[in-house]
Amino acid sequence: MFTGIVTDIGTVEATEKQGDLHVRVSTAYETAGIDLGASISCSGVCLTVVDKAPGWVAFDVSGETISRTAKGMWTSGRRLNLERALRLGDELGGHIVTGHVDGIGTVKSIEEIGGSHHVVIVAGPELAPYVAPKGSITVDGVSLTVNAVRDTDEGVEFDLNIIPHTASVTTFGGLEAGQAVNLEIDVLARYLQRMEALRGKA
Repeated sequence: MFTGIVTDIGTVEATEKQGDLHVRVSTAYETAGIDLGASISCSGVCLTVVDKAPGWVAFDVSGETISRTAKGMWTSGRRLNLERALRLGDELGGHIVTGHVDGIGTVKSIEEIGGSHHVVIVAGPELAPYVAPKGSITVDGVSLTVNAVRDTDEGVEFDLNIIPHTASVTTFGGLEAGQAVNLEIDVLARYLQRMEALRGKA
């Protein structure tokens, strides 16, 4: 379980095919305090630490995970938003995030407005019921508030505001139009949609 508050930016240093894809990620975390088997969110994907040393941690990424996450995410040089798992007593500064990617979005446009960046992301119709104005969404592991939503023939597009602080402490400082991003819907929206669907069958 995570909060969507990024605490480090890591970089994919090396990858090796070992059945699954073995990925080594640089980090500023004190790795002596990270147990093997611990969970770390990597740009919104919950992964298990399988190896570590000062300055890096390693994960095994399955083919299923690769197929469901943003294209190019697991390549050398890729920067990743990192967050360690929530511990009892930690501040819940964002919202409840599971680290399970629900779909892939694409950055449609980025416009600087008053020092912040207005970002528009498009996603498929399967995510449209779960995106609401002033609701929460996780984009590449970052908890954000949806400013506006528009349904389209292709699915849904929604607006986000990236303040300078968020851009400076996440990979969003290098976000570009056309870039694929991992999306996780608000877990509460998922349950509400399920309840609504069952109510319709009653």
